[in-house]
Amino acid sequence: MEFSIDNKGGITLKAVLVEDLKPGMTLARTIINNDMVVVLSENTLLTKAHITRLGFLDIPTVYVKDEYELSSNYQNVAAMFNPSNAFVTEYKEVIYTAQEIFDAAAKEGKAPVKKAETLVRESLVPMAQQSGVIDYLLELNHLATDVYNHSLRVSILSGVIGKWIHYEKEKIQDLILAGFLHDIGKTKFTERLLEKQVEFLKGEDLEAYMQHTMEGHHILSANPELSEGVKLTPLQHHERMDGSGFPFNSTGKDIHEYARVIAVADIYDNITTEREGCKKETPFAAISRITADMYTKLDPNVCVPFLTHIKEAFLGSRVALSNGLQGTIVRYTNDYAAEPMIRVSQDTIIDLNTQKDITIIEYNPK
Repeated sequence: MEFSIDNKGGITLKAVLVEDLKPGMTLARTIINNDMVVVLSENTLLTKAHITRLGFLDIPTVYVKDEYELSSNYQNVAAMFNPSNAFVTEYKEVIYTAQEIFDAAAKEGKAPVKKAETLVRESLVPMAQQSGVIDYLLELNHLATDVYNHSLRVSILSGVIGKWIHYEKEKIQDLILAGFLHDIGKTKFTERLLEKQVEFLKGEDLEAYMQHTMEGHHILSANPELSEGVKLTPLQHHERMDGSGFPFNSTGKDIHEYARVIAVADIYDNITTEREGCKKETPFAAISRITADMYTKLDPNVCVPFLTHIKEAFLGSRVALSNGLQGTIVRYTNDYAAEPMIRVSQDTIIDLNTQKDITIIEYNPK
């Protein structure tokens, strides 16, 4: 089987035969197979088990970060020229606080709300307000998919959506808090369940997964300082407008508006996050999914402004196409379900709405 590796040009890399890999080396490029399924993610610290797996899959060579790239001098120089550095650096700093909050909830059965509110007010609200936040979140999509990383990204994106649907400042802050705590019920998961992908769950495992919505509501419900929307979001973020969600098959107006917003942010993050064993997908796959569900499962009052603004954010971006060409997104037709139009040369624009056999396979190829 042949494997391809994401191109992360512009940095010093070293190609190493799998047989020469050593535990502790850091993977410099994501490894994906021909089905676009992630084998191992960029920045993975290789273990003996990883190396054995790569050999079993007949992957001959991988790229690792060499000693110069890992040095403090390289990191300092790279930081100076990385436009997303401030956002990414701040994100990596707040991870530790987020982990402490979720660890405390797992140990004590209740969330340290004051600490979460401080995190939201001092860090997550400013991050959601930054220009370019959509691209910055995509920069982070190779990080761990643990519950607090996912919750941070969902909370920040929820804040962006709140701005797009014209929430007041205080309401956006409350929405971001709801996004951060939406999966707090997963702190009750067993280690075995945490390691599984929801797409592959069935039977008792699926029932246990669905229980996290009620566990989350239980953890937050005893906090009188929290708004009703924050308390209901863990319970309702998997509910769908047409009644096809869980845990209670709630419909329409019975689903709190925060849960409707966070449902969209949750779907977007799950699709665009690089997860081992899952197909690597672009933000355009997430847009297509949300577009398809916007008048059935999701709230169009959330989806319409989300789709309008996020498509605007991608104008001028570079993409790689399934026909081997690369180009720039130049416009969309006046239709919420529209695919972008891609300029691949001075004289050629590919309209993905009419050329259905061509798809976007990579966003911002390096």
